Formats: sequence, structure tokens, C-alpha cells
Amino acid sequence: MLFPLLRPALFALDAEQAHGLTITLLSRFPRTAPKSAPILRTTVAGLDFANPLGLAAGVDKNGEAIDGFFGLGFGSVEIGTLTPLPQAGNPRPRLFRLVEDKAVINRMGFNNGGIHAALPRAQAAKRRGVLGINVGANKDAPDRIADYAHGVAAAAPIADYVTVNISSPNTPGLRDLQHGRELTDLLAAADEARRIGDPPRLFLKVAPDLDASAIDAIARAAMEHHVDALIVSNTTISRPDLRSANAGETGGLSGAPLAPLARARLRDFRKATGGAMPLISAGGIDSAEEAYARIRAGASLVQLYSALVFHGPGLAQRILRGLAEALQRDGFASVAAAVGADD
Repeated sequence: MLFPLLRPALFALDAEQAHGLTITLLSRFPRTAPKSAPILRTTVAGLDFANPLGLAAGVDKNGEAIDGFFGLGFGSVEIGTLTPLPQAGNPRPRLFRLVEDKAVINRMGFNNGGIHAALPRAQAAKRRGVLGINVGANKDAPDRIADYAHGVAAAAPIADYVTVNISSPNTPGLRDLQHGRELTDLLAAADEARRIGDPPRLFLKVAPDLDASAIDAIARAAMEHHVDALIVSNTTISRPDLRSANAGETGGLSGAPLAPLARARLRDFRKATGGAMPLISAGGIDSAEEAYARIRAGASLVQLYSALVFHGPGLAQRILRGLAEALQRDGFASVAAAVGADD
């Protein structure tokens, strides 16, 4: 309720400063997590979620406000992207609001304090839901596959799931790992690295800027190498018609303009996997209606990021209330029953 009053002050700040302030506030003043409606409970890849709404990676890169985000009602929180060594990322400014388009462009470049600084915070969090840890490679790593294996192995004892992120457009050459022998070698290494004690689930996050042959190849490789779910998708380097002054900035575009492309990729991966692998839809989700449409199109879970910038922290609860109402209205007994209903 306070967000409309605070928004002008936040938007008067540089976008990255405002983001940092938000993380600080949520880390210091976490709320008690509200209970989700029973109809929203769901099981995906063997993990029990109180609801299907997750916080996407990139919001809380260093795991500083895990309890704060669970307190907003998210059923899952994914921290990162975390790299083996700390890195500063790309030069500032590197985060831009596109207010008229309800969009964001970022070229952050995996800025983070390193996985070994973040893991103690993840370990200490109260964990009121499912915790994911998103891992990546350092920009100057001589062996990027080794970096991913390191990250997966380090996160495995703590995370409920580990996401291999090869979809960021802001690290040169990273998206090349989505193709051919590099992809299969990477997934084999990640699968082996997670098998420590009680292994976490392994998720793979892909880009929306993929053609049909790449989609089919990723789907096959993911199933062959025991990936438990695909996150579809990250930001796009494409540019639909945009009106905002920052529209010409380079980097990955997220927010409302990404929605049509994210929907299309969800349908593509649903077809490519034959419904045999859980899909998590991200990109342009800003309402209960959009979240419900993604579920009906084949998403087992959905994730938010950029919409929080424009709609505030209360958006999570509004989406969850709307989802519960939509499921009941249409006669579904659970989220799982609605997944792929539009096939």
C-alpha cells in the first residue's frame, strides 16, 4: 500500500541505487511469510512449493535478503547469478528503467561477491520456501565449464535446486554454451558435480533468442543429462517497438515487452520436450492473468523480476490471490491440474 507513495522517491534515484536500497530494506526488515491458499501448493521436480510463484535470479544476486523475499509470499527464491570468484561486472550505468514501456534493460555482467561469500548467508536463511542458487562463469575464466562445475558443487549441499545459467547476454560468448558439444559437456559436468550427498535438483536457464533447431537440441540434451527443469527464459537482445528514452541502451531487455517472446518460447519448449520436463516461465509476467496463462500454456512454475520495479512488492500477493481465484473459477483442484490445459 505504501509503494505508490514511495515510487516517486525510488524513481528519482539511479536504477541500481534504488535496487540496492530495496535489497537493504528487505534484508533488515523481513516480514513473516503469509500462508498461501492450499490450492496453490504444487510439486515440481520432486520439490514441494507452497505456491508456483518464484523470485527470479538477478534480484538478490548475493543472497542478502532471502528471508525478506520469502516474506513477500514467494514460494521460491532464486539467488545469483553467482560466480566462483567475485567480479565487479560491467561499468556503470548498466541498469535502465524504461518507464513508458514498463521494461528494464540491464548489462550488469554477473556482478556479485562470489559464491563462497553468498553461501553462508543462504545457509543461515530461515528458508520459508524453496531456495534456488543460480551459478555462472567468471568473465575471464580459462575454462567456463570448470567454473560451472565448481559453482554447482559448492551450492549443492545448500540449495534445493541449482540453476545453470547460460542465457545471459552480458558476458561475451556465454550464450555459445547453449549449443553443440559445449552444451553436452557442460550438462554432463554439472550433473556429476551436483551428486554430493543428497543432490539438489538441476535446472537450466535458457535465452529467448533461440531458433527452432537450437530449442530442439537443448531439449534433447537436457533430458539426456538429467536436467530436472528448464527456466524459459532470460532477457532478450531483440528490440520490439519501444517508446522510452533508454530504449537504445545495449543489454538484455526484460519486462512487459518481453511477454510475447517469452510466451512463444514456452510453447516451443513445451512442444520440444513433449511435456516430459517441467518448465518454469519467466519474462513479462506482471499479473495473475499472465501468470495463469503461462501455467495453462505449460509452465509448472512462474518467476517475477522486472514487474516488481513498476508494481511494487505487493504484486506477489496480488498474483497469488488472483491465481487461486482463477483455478477455483475454472474448476481446477490444483496448479498441476491446470498445467498445459490449453494444449
